[in-house]
Amino acid sequence: MTQQVAQGHVKEVAERIGLAARSLPGCEIGKLVEGLVGKLGGPLTTEKLGSLTLKDLDQLFSASRDAPQREEMRQALHYLWGEGIGAAPPPTPLPYAEGDMPQSVRLAVASNTTENLDGHFGSCKRFLVYQVSCQEARLIEIRDPAPCVEADDPNTARAQMLADCQLLYVQSIGGPAAAKVIRAGIHPVKFPQGGPAQTSIERLQQTLQSPPPWLARVMGVTARSLSRYATEEDEAA
Repeated sequence: MTQQVAQGHVKEVAERIGLAARSLPGCEIGKLVEGLVGKLGGPLTTEKLGSLTLKDLDQLFSASRDAPQREEMRQALHYLWGEGIGAAPPPTPLPYAEGDMPQSVRLAVASNTTENLDGHFGSCKRFLVYQVSCQEARLIEIRDPAPCVEADDPNTARAQMLADCQLLYVQSIGGPAAAKVIRAGIHPVKFPQGGPAQTSIERLQQTLQSPPPWLARVMGVTARSLSRYATEEDEAA
């Protein structure tokens, strides 16, 4: 395997492929490596493995008599992405019921590692969903976009799975995908440098203290820039 893996990546790539092979009944490590090199090109790197999709694995096993079950392939895909290997697990969502946080907005964060804003919209491993108000930010759900790969339009499917969110924070997103997100009623914001999700959330909380009109409508409050006009209308009435 070492000749098919880039220097500096051997240990982690071997660990990912080994775990993936063990999660796929009857899968031989050597054949899996050959298939991955054929699909991604050699030498293999962690970045190349991180770009794999469920459709890619489907194609690798399409000619197999005993093709793995869909859930088995999803588990293998997460191993190939490096999830759960030498890294802290994703954070645990907290309970939330509608109405718990008045004057709040729902934010989705594209993430690949723990609680970081470090994902591309079309290929991130998960979306961290937060309910955010001026006083509190609560992680309420972690959504797995892997099933969207099977959709006719994966980016539209990703946008639809976030349709209850008003904001989307990503490290990167293409123009056509951004248009689909906007059509779903979500406002996308790019953070090219990425970083801890909490840092961006704290900035959002500052914005919520004096929100622009469109965000104020989502929160159910009057924007400060419009409040004086509302007061004048009330006095005139």
